[in-house]
Amino acid sequence: MNDERFNLTKKAGIYGIAGNIFLLIIKAIVGFLFKSQAMIADSFNSAGDIFASLMTFIGNKISSAPHDEDHNFGHGKAEYIFSMFIGISMVFVAAKLFYDSIYTLILGSNLDFSWLLVVVCIVTIIIKFILFLYTKHALKKCNNILLESNMKDHKNDCILTTFTLISVILSLFGIYWFDSVVGIGISIWIGYTGITIFLESYNVLMDISVDEKTKDLILDIIHGYKEIKKIDNISSSPVGSQYIIFITVCLDGNMSTFESHNLANSIEETVSKLDNVYKTVVHVEPI
Repeated sequence: MNDERFNLTKKAGIYGIAGNIFLLIIKAIVGFLFKSQAMIADSFNSAGDIFASLMTFIGNKISSAPHDEDHNFGHGKAEYIFSMFIGISMVFVAAKLFYDSIYTLILGSNLDFSWLLVVVCIVTIIIKFILFLYTKHALKKCNNILLESNMKDHKNDCILTTFTLISVILSLFGIYWFDSVVGIGISIWIGYTGITIFLESYNVLMDISVDEKTKDLILDIIHGYKEIKKIDNISSSPVGSQYIIFITVCLDGNMSTFESHNLANSIEETVSKLDNVYKTVVHVEPI
């Protein structure tokens, strides 16, 4: 499963880099050539996408490394560190685009309509939709925040480029201000997505607790053991996309050490079978 997870994420990163380099080149050339602020904003977005795909590739390679003496629980958190880089880069790109779009809106747009702008928009939507479908398929097979970040990015690009296409078509009818408005909208959307990705990664790096659904499943498992008199504590710590679960249960003080040890092992093995649980540690208290 780990090999499949690594390979799927690696391919998503490589395909993303290749696709976005191609889109960056054609959008930048056509955008600057015909003075379309929306298309220029879209090209900057593609530059950010190249960085995001590169971070996906590097982060996936580091996080897939097995545990060692210095990293007892592996390198899974690298996914979230590199995902934070993606979020931060998106916020900086958004700030630059927002400034440029406001500037163009105030001073007026010099957009020159060309059918090349329309063609580039359509090509971008098609390529981005294919990349979205691929990363969505990969994400269904393995939970990975880097894949999720890229999937959201590809989906957003389809939507944003559609608005770029609308602004280009409107310029054919002499409506130029919409081009700058779309540039502003793209910058705000990129900024929002970047902040969302950053906060999601930040929460994991700050050891956010396991989700309530998984916690309820753990409680159901523990309640299945009649020997347990009381659940004293359940805590967790994230390790990449999974969690280490710490459980303290209270048992009859007259139970033998061998019996209590076997029960703890049984709980650990059962809970660790849950999809997003990396390891389970059970501590037994006699009462």
